[in-house]
Amino acid sequence: SIIRRQRQELKLLIAELKDRDKELNDMVAVHERHIQAWEDDRQRILTLAERCSLLTSELNERNAIIKSLTKKLKLLESQHNDSKITLENTQQKFKELTQKVSDSSVHCQALEEKNQSLHCSILELSAKTGQLQAREQELLTMLQLKDKALIETTDQITEVTSKFKTLEGALRAAKLEEFSRNREQQDLKLTLNDVVFQVNKMKDVLSEKMKESNKHQEEISHLKQENGCLRSELILAVEEAQRKDQLYQFAKSKQVRIEKELSSLRQVCVKQQRDLHFLHVNLDSSQDSRQ
Repeated sequence: SIIRRQRQELKLLIAELKDRDKELNDMVAVHERHIQAWEDDRQRILTLAERCSLLTSELNERNAIIKSLTKKLKLLESQHNDSKITLENTQQKFKELTQKVSDSSVHCQALEEKNQSLHCSILELSAKTGQLQAREQELLTMLQLKDKALIETTDQITEVTSKFKTLEGALRAAKLEEFSRNREQQDLKLTLNDVVFQVNKMKDVLSEKMKESNKHQEEISHLKQENGCLRSELILAVEEAQRKDQLYQFAKSKQVRIEKELSSLRQVCVKQQRDLHFLHVNLDSSQDSRQ
């Protein structure tokens, strides 16, 4: 009866050992799956760390590019401000030259009016000279016809001759004044041509400055667009790095949880090994007692 009872106990122990062995095999399989998953997570974490380092280096490069572009943008803005100041100075000079041209045109018009009046006075003097010459001719005919009135008309002739000389002097002075006026008018025309040439030159410089300013503005807008694109890419990269950091934190917490489960499984395995050893000892003792 003792042997039967011990055999029954041994059968129960063997069945329990088989169940424990099966449970251990299942736990070992689960443990291997956990280890494989942990290894996969570890490889994924390593790849994520490499990608994070690559993204960090790329982020540093993008930051350096953004800094250089910011410096270039500041330089272009300063050049744009200098161009604007130069443009304002050129516009001011253009206004001054325009004012000078208008003043010169007014002066030329006044001189032309004065020249016209002098020309009218010269025509009047020429008419008077013709009249005096006709009068002189009439007096000469009167001298030929009237020999008796020679003494009386001599004084009149001398008087008319003196008037004619004075008129000739006035005519010479008027001609000299007209020549000086014409020369002054030519000088003013030359000055006006020089002023017009300078104005056209300043217009060309102004157009070039305007083209350069438009080019700088286009380049500044292009750089601003590129800076906005780089900033958006930087924000996306930062968000992706944050998401990767969150994934890394999740993986880390998962790894901690897996390690806790492994430690608990190890403790269970140790306990089961102790129970198995105890059962082996009991089995050996029972076999000894049965023998």
